[in-house]
Amino acid sequence: MKKLCHYISEYMGLLVLAAALLALAFPNLLQQIRPTVINYLLGVVMFGMGLTLNLQDFKIVFSRPKDVIIGCLAQFTVMPLLAWGLTRLFQLDEALALGVVLVGCCPGGTASNVITYLAKGDLALSVGMTGVSTLFAPLLTPLLTWALAGKSVNVDVVSMFLSILWVVILPIIIGLVVKWMWPKFTEKATDYLPAFSSIAIAFIVAIIIAANADKLLAGGLVIVLVVMLHNICGLSLGYLIGRLLGLSEAKMRAISIEVGMQNSGLASSLATIHFAAYPLASIPGAIFSVWHNLSGAAVAYLYRRKS
Repeated sequence: MKKLCHYISEYMGLLVLAAALLALAFPNLLQQIRPTVINYLLGVVMFGMGLTLNLQDFKIVFSRPKDVIIGCLAQFTVMPLLAWGLTRLFQLDEALALGVVLVGCCPGGTASNVITYLAKGDLALSVGMTGVSTLFAPLLTPLLTWALAGKSVNVDVVSMFLSILWVVILPIIIGLVVKWMWPKFTEKATDYLPAFSSIAIAFIVAIIIAANADKLLAGGLVIVLVVMLHNICGLSLGYLIGRLLGLSEAKMRAISIEVGMQNSGLASSLATIHFAAYPLASIPGAIFSVWHNLSGAAVAYLYRRKS
């Protein structure tokens, strides 16, 4: 069982890609599932993150605040501005543009820590950045979305703030409490958590793709290109920022991966909850979930070769 879970988490990118392709080929199988299920699946992922976190993980915030501040500033400036610029460059329609901006305004993805480890980057910095950016997300994600998309779409900042608290922060807190109260159980469960998170993310992607399969097949190439560019530019600019500031190679890799890999499941969840009038807004998050796992694996391989 442990070996199977190891393979599932190690090949998460291929699992998510397979789920997306199956959803495109057989959308009727998943179209009956209510979109609100996405929130529960994301809650499972964030609960797993809470189980794996440790208060020691946040020690880096106090011992190396400069590194974390640099990383988080890059996270919440590079990706939102890239998203806004790409939507203008490719003249995306209102719904898709909103979805791209939502992805850009979300915190770092949970898979980034695994990719940083595989890339031989600064894992402590990666975990610290993921934790800090996630804690700031209830405030910054709604405000940045409102600033960049609020002129064309009604963005309810307070409602988004509360949603992120319930869907992201609360499951993480519950995970931390469970870990504190039942440490032996948690220690055994951590061997299986990455696999369960991978399966949950694959289901999120499949549900969103199936719900919008016809529209995606009709004109999805442009949005796929935008998502790919968003991620690749984020990875590249994150690394460049670290180089310009004279950081070590390990830190540059961590910031590169943290900036480039987003919590795209959260973006899709927010689009589903708050922008039901724009069903295509959930598509960029689903595509990003597929692509950034594939690109993350490729980047980790390239960084390892460079070492």
